[in-house]
Amino acid sequence: MSYIVDMLEVDIRQVDLNLLVALEALLDERNVTRAAHRLGMSQPAASRALGRLRTLFSDALLADGPGGYVLSARAEQLRPMLRRILAGIGEMLEASPFDPATATGRIRLLMPDLQAAALTPHLLARLAREAPCLDLDIVAPGTNGIEALEQGAADAMVALIEEAPAGIRRRRLYDEELVTLMRAQHPALAEKLTLDRFLALEHIVVSVTGVGPAPVDAVLAQMGRTRRVKLRVPNFFAAVEIAARSDLVMTLPSSLARAAAEMRRFVSLPPPFDLGRFTMSLAWHARQQDAPRHIWLRHAIVAAAADMSSRTEAGS
Repeated sequence: MSYIVDMLEVDIRQVDLNLLVALEALLDERNVTRAAHRLGMSQPAASRALGRLRTLFSDALLADGPGGYVLSARAEQLRPMLRRILAGIGEMLEASPFDPATATGRIRLLMPDLQAAALTPHLLARLAREAPCLDLDIVAPGTNGIEALEQGAADAMVALIEEAPAGIRRRRLYDEELVTLMRAQHPALAEKLTLDRFLALEHIVVSVTGVGPAPVDAVLAQMGRTRRVKLRVPNFFAAVEIAARSDLVMTLPSSLARAAAEMRRFVSLPPPFDLGRFTMSLAWHARQQDAPRHIWLRHAIVAAAADMSSRTEAGS
């Protein structure tokens, strides 16, 4: 790492800092075409930028691997340092007043699929009114959401966050409860949904990782009961389409269940046991606390969550 620092100190006046932005996109995407699209440039221009970067760092950076590019050892070493440098430059430039009406660029939010489906339409409506030239990237947080905030790889995260390390700020966005969803002509609708009937049904679970118990199963385990999880799928939209064409049922956040029920293909019912409520939070890194762009972004996300909640309450 000392070599990198020395090189930047010696050659910084000769380096086009736009190359560092291109480098970040290339290392994130590991694909020249996707990086070019993200940067708003042509594929040949992105290829030329990669060539200049290889010369600058005396390293391939992206090496041929199975199915595409992989990061070289030098690129893996550069990546966290690059994110910190670009985040620092961004903060320095944001010292001037931020005007959302004229702002350009991309916002990168970490958000699980279920919450993204419910919240994003309201956030997009806010952006259309207040910041029409800003674009939005929604990325699943996976298991490294906090790390992405720490490294500056994302602007903010919406998730179920029980604990956060030092340096991560958070605030409550909204509370959710779970409801059970089944197709409108499901045979189980002929009788009251008791616990025994619920457990006799076959269930879909939306699981990004595909492993581990869902919240419903954790509660059932405390009761000494189990259900049959017939199918796990990685996202809400797959679950909806499968449930619409089968007798599988799913238990999911009420905001999404209500949206699906409005399609008139589904009926939403309260589960026959207490699943409690859970709180979705907005998290960001402390270094963004006073940045005007991020202050506006947090206000926009909070307002979008309020819009979503008010619509949910109005429809209940």
